Amino acid sequence: MLYVGTSLPTPSGLPDPALIDPSKKVASQGSYTSRNQMDYWPSYSSITPEARYAYLQWLAGGRRDPSADIGYVFLFFYGLERRVLVDIIGSSSPPPTSEKEFADITVEVRQLLAVYGTLNHSFHRYAQDFLTIAEVNGLTGKLYSRPLPELHESYELPLYLRLALGQCAIDQVAVPSTLARAWVRRDPNIYLRTPAVRCAEQFDMLFEQRYVDMLAGGLVLPKNKTKLKLLYRPASAGFRGVGEMKLTFGDIPDVSVQTRPIKKLQEVADSVMSELDSFSRMLSRTPNADKTLPGLLLLPPTLWPSEAREKLNALQSRATAGLVTIKLQDLVYSIAEESNFERNVVQSLARALEALHIGMEPDILSGAKTPKPDDTVVLFSTPVGDTTARDNAAYQTAALTIQLAISVAMADGDLGAEELRQLRHQIEGWTHLTPSHQQRLRAYMRLLIAAPHSLTILKKKLEPLSLSAKENIAKFMTVMAQADGEVSPAEIKALEKVYKTLGVDSKKVFSDVHATASLGTSSKVTSTVQKPGTSEVPGNGFQLDTARIAALQQDTSTVSALLASIFAEEPTEPAGTTREIQPATVETPAEVDKAPAHSVMGLDEVHTTFVNQLISRPEWTREELLDLASDLELMLDGALEKVNEAAYDAHDEPLTEGDDPVTVNREILEKLVA
Repeated sequence: MLYVGTSLPTPSGLPDPALIDPSKKVASQGSYTSRNQMDYWPSYSSITPEARYAYLQWLAGGRRDPSADIGYVFLFFYGLERRVLVDIIGSSSPPPTSEKEFADITVEVRQLLAVYGTLNHSFHRYAQDFLTIAEVNGLTGKLYSRPLPELHESYELPLYLRLALGQCAIDQVAVPSTLARAWVRRDPNIYLRTPAVRCAEQFDMLFEQRYVDMLAGGLVLPKNKTKLKLLYRPASAGFRGVGEMKLTFGDIPDVSVQTRPIKKLQEVADSVMSELDSFSRMLSRTPNADKTLPGLLLLPPTLWPSEAREKLNALQSRATAGLVTIKLQDLVYSIAEESNFERNVVQSLARALEALHIGMEPDILSGAKTPKPDDTVVLFSTPVGDTTARDNAAYQTAALTIQLAISVAMADGDLGAEELRQLRHQIEGWTHLTPSHQQRLRAYMRLLIAAPHSLTILKKKLEPLSLSAKENIAKFMTVMAQADGEVSPAEIKALEKVYKTLGVDSKKVFSDVHATASLGTSSKVTSTVQKPGTSEVPGNGFQLDTARIAALQQDTSTVSALLASIFAEEPTEPAGTTREIQPATVETPAEVDKAPAHSVMGLDEVHTTFVNQLISRPEWTREELLDLASDLELMLDGALEKVNEAAYDAHDEPLTEGDDPVTVNREILEKLVA
């Protein structure tokens, strides 16, 4: 890659600076590490004999010694510039080996840049511009439809990308996601925060997914008037008088001057970085977070490693085929070897499963108590796009009916086939519920069969209700029993058990059923239960007005709301709510509470009070903390998350650990007390 000879004139007639002329004197010694041996525009013919010796020694040593004076690097680079710009690109008859030479020279410049680019800003700029020419030389066809080549680092959007994007604008095709991702990575006008760097692989994958989703398939760029061109200023003094070398690309526009596409890409990037914020923070503390269950659950399932994703797909296939009854610990182990069963982890697992259209009972996303590792959970398939709320009165009351029915039916330790059939028939008959609700109820029933609630627990929960409220609930159960249009003897017996559990006189079952039946004429009541002092009721009973029943169900929404508050075992979180395992509390400036003078870890007054109470003892039961949070008008989980996030920011560790009991971190405690 050298010019050697006695004559190689430049366009101005002077000897080319890169030419190694054997007729020139060379000293017997010299050092290429010595500075200031050459002019700013060095030429082999004009440098000192000592400098010629040093230059030849640098060449013979492989041209990679980082301690070399940059002037020798430029002197060699001048020859590469001439070969490409004059002999290959600028010649009407380039040498037959030009294609291979061009490729070899490009590799050489990249290697020189890797060694000397960070040591000298000027060489970095000239070498980068040279590689830009190499990237686009001889390119033909639709670049946006090709795989992206390796692009050199640059302070501006690389020419290759601008050319490919300009072709998209000319052809009016949507910018492919891979090209858009490279645009975001390379454009200096787009701001990327830490998650895009720390979680580079996850960011790139998620950006391409969100780009297509958020921009309806991708950006279609307008054809702006600014035409794409490249101005190259050669480093070699041999090009003096020639000036800038200009490369043009016909009518292809330079889309990098547009601002609207940049804003849209920034919005997508911001959204992706926000999704990865929590994972990024965990990754800073746990380098292999993407191989742990808590780390995986901070990522959308589409970003999970292939092995974990395959396990999820297998689980999805099982749930699609039917209800899946499994121990919580077995469910966790089926996804990741590492186990963590804290509430926030199990919630995140349930949320990840919902993203794959797999529901889980107990419904911890709607407030159910977190199952223990050896507790049973039931998985089931949910419809795509299902957003059915589980907090409405009709569903909650139906779930209560199933809960009471299973509990009383299994009070003797057995659930008969007829009782099971009746329960299934009951769920199918509740036509006022959505198919999604009915599927969840079937899963809930399976869960209750595997782990029924005891009558003692149910009675204890119902004790706070007034007698009139219990009677209203009991009457409502009779309406639900008639939802299928018929009340069988088995249903009457089940209602008697429910009445007893509620603490309502079971003798009222008969009168309540017939009081409801007397409202209309569309359903049959068949019963062998006798009202005291009366004869058996005939099989062909009363007809119910289903419209009136629906109205009565609507009238009992107040009772249903009361039931919801009693049977929610932990503070409810709406299904589908996006929360992180240890999220940062995001607030607008107007919502941020000013930290008081006596603030702990920068928290507001009420959370400071919560922390001061929290550190007064080393361990709390969840019930005790629920009481404390209630007194301070705080939601417990939200308060713990905010406090732990503040502790992470201040001390890189959470203040509390565990779910029940909740333990105070001793190391943080000592720091706070100090």
